[in-house]
Amino acid sequence: MEDWKITVTGDNGEEVELYVVEETMVGGVSYLMVSDTDNYDEEWTAYIMKDMSAPEDKEAVYEFLEDGEELEAVGRIFEELLYGDEE
Repeated sequence: MEDWKITVTGDNGEEVELYVVEETMVGGVSYLMVSDTDNYDEEWTAYIMKDMSAPEDKEAVYEFLEDGEELEAVGRIFEELLYGDEE
């Protein structure tokens, strides 16, 4: 799979490139699992982002998911997508 990167702008205005590890939809809402590295052979940290775009938005608007219950539920879905065949 070709690396898919997105650029996010932090609260301080600094732009950071993140690699999209996986994408899924839950209840009609798009979620991305992203990482700051594309080297998944070593230890890496995953972040989950939620599409917060309005229909009139010309570009996708994603925010880091912070809600505990939603984060846990979507995290389990991504875990199944990434590692489900390994069990």
